[in-house]
Amino acid sequence: MNHNYNKKVKILFIIGTRPELIKLAVLIKLLKQQAWTEVTVLITAQHRELLDQMLSLHGIKADIDLNIMQENQDLSTLTGNLFIKTNALIREINPDIIFAQGDTTTVMVASMVAFYTRIKFAHIEAGLRSHDLCNPFPEELNRVITGLTADFHFVPTAQDKLNLLDNKVSKKKIFIVGNTVIDNLLETSKKDIDICLNIPKNKKIILVTLHRRENFGEPLKNICSAICDIVKEFQDICVIYPVHPNPNVSSVVKDIMQDQDRIILCDPLDYQQFIALMQKSYFILTDSGGVQEEAPVFGKPVLVTRDKTERMESIKAGLSKLIGVDYSNVKKEIKNLLENNGNYQSMSKKSFLYGDGKASQRIMKTIKEHFIYNNVNIC
Repeated sequence: MNHNYNKKVKILFIIGTRPELIKLAVLIKLLKQQAWTEVTVLITAQHRELLDQMLSLHGIKADIDLNIMQENQDLSTLTGNLFIKTNALIREINPDIIFAQGDTTTVMVASMVAFYTRIKFAHIEAGLRSHDLCNPFPEELNRVITGLTADFHFVPTAQDKLNLLDNKVSKKKIFIVGNTVIDNLLETSKKDIDICLNIPKNKKIILVTLHRRENFGEPLKNICSAICDIVKEFQDICVIYPVHPNPNVSSVVKDIMQDQDRIILCDPLDYQQFIALMQKSYFILTDSGGVQEEAPVFGKPVLVTRDKTERMESIKAGLSKLIGVDYSNVKKEIKNLLENNGNYQSMSKKSFLYGDGKASQRIMKTIKEHFIYNNVNIC
């Protein structure tokens, strides 16, 4: 066994959005505590305000801030700017390994620059696939490209491993660790958090999150209209919707849902408040990937307003349901959960489908085994 403690392992985290930081926070803090690591955190700020909120909450300092965000920038501009800025910094820092999480443009660019510079790249939450490059857009393409270039694929589930094997990724590079979001979720859910919203008493809370690019325009209008009509029909419910600041979302939502009785539109909540609200909710309507992973831990049914999802485990287990974006179907499926108690109960079972809260520890152990003990061979 070869011990190599003299040289610290230089680890670079590249983070673009709030969900990425949510899923990396525990791992970053864990690796910063190790004697054998030197950790640098680079944020591209693909999502500016929401990411800053999360950094403050977790007490994580960004060592480098690219401040890449521009109002309503298109994907080509974003991608080009990311390539130029991250390439220069990665060459300057020259880390032993780069970590990135998920399927954003930041992750895809980081993996490509790592490949070009011959620096090892670790992909957290690897292997998710919808098998449709346009759905979700552009995340599926980002995942596929990252899957071709990564050296360490840390996958949440056995299905994710199978997806990578189907893509001809070497099994030596694939490690089933669970999803790091559950690490943060379990840590956060232990705290007593004040949600700070004036929620009506004795109402069933429907928590709504809608923000995906493929739902901009008519799909979002359809969903919002269906929610409004449901609230008028059912007097015992209250909808709470933390609205994403992207104007493609906020302008549509406010135009249709503002000043409606028993619909609370609020600014994005911090992570602790959101988890507390999730625990209080009756069920959740969302197009978010992370919420699909988190909600089963609390036994909260999820209606997924998408045509396809890369998180099929909870769908197959009957804890989530794909309902699309058609007005009539969205309204029908919400009514079904409100009126059919048997259906509701079958979707309300607590489950740890996506992890047990120890993913970060497993990832750290794998990296240490590779760089310090030379026991993990990914070639």
